Amino acid sequence: MGAGAKAGTAGPGYKWIALSNTTLGVLIATMDASIVIISLPAIFRGIGLDPLAPGNIGYLLWMILGYLLVSAVLVVVLGRLGDMFGRVRIYNLGFLIFACASVALSLDPFRAGAGALWLILWRMVQAFGGSMLTANSAAILTDAFPSRQRGMALGINQITALAGQFLGLLAGGLLAAVDWRAVFWVSVPVSITGTVWSYLSLREITTGRPGRVDWFGNVTFAAGAGILLAGITYGIQPYGSDATGWGNPWVLAGLFGGVFLLLVFCVVESRVAEPMFKLSLFKVRAFAAGNLAALLTAIARGGLQFMLIIWLQGIWLPLHGYEFEDTPLWAGIFMLPLTVGFLIAGPVSGFLSDRFGARLFSTTGLVLVAASFLGLLALPVDFDYPLFAALLLLSGIGQGMFSSPNTSSIMGSVPPEYRGVASGMRSTFQNSGTALSIGVFFSLMISGLASSLPAALNSGLQAHGVPAGTAEQAASLPPVSTLFATFLGNNPIAHLLASGDTLDRLTTAQRDVLTGHSFFPQLVSGPFHHGLTIVFGVAAGMALVAAGASALRGRHHPGPRSESPVTDDPVTDDPVTDDGRRPARERR
Repeated sequence: MGAGAKAGTAGPGYKWIALSNTTLGVLIATMDASIVIISLPAIFRGIGLDPLAPGNIGYLLWMILGYLLVSAVLVVVLGRLGDMFGRVRIYNLGFLIFACASVALSLDPFRAGAGALWLILWRMVQAFGGSMLTANSAAILTDAFPSRQRGMALGINQITALAGQFLGLLAGGLLAAVDWRAVFWVSVPVSITGTVWSYLSLREITTGRPGRVDWFGNVTFAAGAGILLAGITYGIQPYGSDATGWGNPWVLAGLFGGVFLLLVFCVVESRVAEPMFKLSLFKVRAFAAGNLAALLTAIARGGLQFMLIIWLQGIWLPLHGYEFEDTPLWAGIFMLPLTVGFLIAGPVSGFLSDRFGARLFSTTGLVLVAASFLGLLALPVDFDYPLFAALLLLSGIGQGMFSSPNTSSIMGSVPPEYRGVASGMRSTFQNSGTALSIGVFFSLMISGLASSLPAALNSGLQAHGVPAGTAEQAASLPPVSTLFATFLGNNPIAHLLASGDTLDRLTTAQRDVLTGHSFFPQLVSGPFHHGLTIVFGVAAGMALVAAGASALRGRHHPGPRSESPVTDDPVTDDPVTDDGRRPARERR
C-alpha cells in the first residue's frame, strides 16, 4: 500500500472526533507552555527559592524557556516520525508522556535548587510529549477533513493553540492563588482523559511512509538549534559588569556554534536520500512564504506577550492601586481582549479562506497586527484602558485572521506523505520564533534599563532617606533581576530593602512611599517606555515584512467542492492534487 493510500475507513463523524481530540491536545500543550509564567512567584515560594537572587535567574529562565526549547527542537523530528510510523500512533504516545510528566511535576519532592531542577527536567519531558501532540495534530486534521472544510478545522485548532498561550496566563494566576502544585495538577485529569480518548477513538487514515531515520540530520539539527537557543537564553543574563551576556565567550561560542551546526544540517539534508527536514518543500511558494510569515509573526507575538505582562504587572496595575502580589492574575484578566480577538477571527477566517483563499485574510490580518503595534507604541505608559483593550482586540483579530488561513495554506500545499514533517516544520518556525523573541526583545529592554535605571534608582532611594551605601548596593542589582521582578509580580524596592534594618531607620512616610504602589513604577516608567518604543517599532516592522511574504504566497484558484487543491510536487514540480495524484486535466 503506497503512501497516501487509505489505511482505514472513517465514518462521516470521525472528522469531528479528530478535531475535538486534537484541539484538546494542542490546548493543554500550549497552556502548559505559558501557565508557569504567571505562577512562578508561587512556585519559587513553594520550593523556597528567592527569585531575585542572581544565582537563581538561570532557574527562572530555564523554567520558562526549557519547554520552548524542547518544542522548537523536536517538532520536526516527531512530525517526520509521524509520517513514517503513523501520525495517530505518535500523537497518542505524546498524550501518554504528557500525562506522566504532569503527574511527576505535581509531586516534586525536593526544595530549593534541587526542586527547581526537578521541575525543569520534567517540564522538558512534558514538552517532549506536547511536541508529539502539536507536531501531528495538523496532519491528522488534514487527513481527516476534505479540502473544502480544512481551513475551518485547522483554524479552530490553530486559534485554540494560540489562545491557550494566553489562557495559560489566566489559569496560572487563578491556580497559583490556591496552591503552586495546582498549576500542575490541572493538567493531570485533562491529559489522562485525552490519552484514553485518543487511544480509543483516533485511527490512521493514511499509511505510514516507510523510510529510515535520518540520524545525522536529527543530531545536527537538535544540537544546533539547542545550542543556539541556549546561547540566547544566557545572552540576556548579566556577565561581569555588563547588563547582558552577549560579550560572554561561551554565549558567543554557542551562537556561532549553533549556526554552524545548522548550516551543516542544511548540507546534510540536501544530500541524504530520506531527510527529516524536507528542504525541497520550500520550492512550494505557499509553503515557503507561509512559514516565513509565521516565523516573523511568532517573534513579534512573543515580544508583545512578554512586554505587555511587564507593562501591566510592573507599571500600570501598581499605579492603579493593585498590590504587586495580585498583578499576575489581573494582568492575565486585562489581556483577555487579545484572546477574544483570536477566538472571534480564527474560525471565521479559516472558514472563509476555504472559499476565497488564504492570501487575502492572512495578509490583511498582519497589516492589522502592525497597526496595533503602532497604536500601542503611541500610548503613554499610564494609558486609558478602553483604548488599550481596543488595540489588544485589534491585534487578536489580526493574528486570528492570519494564523488559521496561513496554517491551512501551508498544510494544503504539500503532498499527503509529507504532511507530518510539514506540520513539524511549521511548528518549529513558530516555537523558535517565540524563543527568539525573548532573547531579542528582553535584550533591547534590558539595554534600555541599564543605561538609566541604576542612576535613577540610586538617586531616588537617597532622596527618600536611604543611606548612600545601601542605595548604591540596591542600584547595582542587574537590570534583568529588576525586569524579572516586575515580570513575577514582586515589588523589588520592598525586596531590596527588606534585609537589615534599613526600613526601620526610615520614617513611616518614607517607608510608605518606597514600598508603596507608585515609587518603583514611576521610577522605571521613563526607561521602560523608551525600550517599549524600540520593541514595538521592531515588532511592527516584522509584522509588515511578514505581510509582504504572505502576499507573495500565490493566488487561490478555487475548484469544484469535490476537487482537491492543486499544488506543485516539491520533488518533481509536477502539479498534484491534495491526495498526491496529478489532476485529471494534466493526466494524459
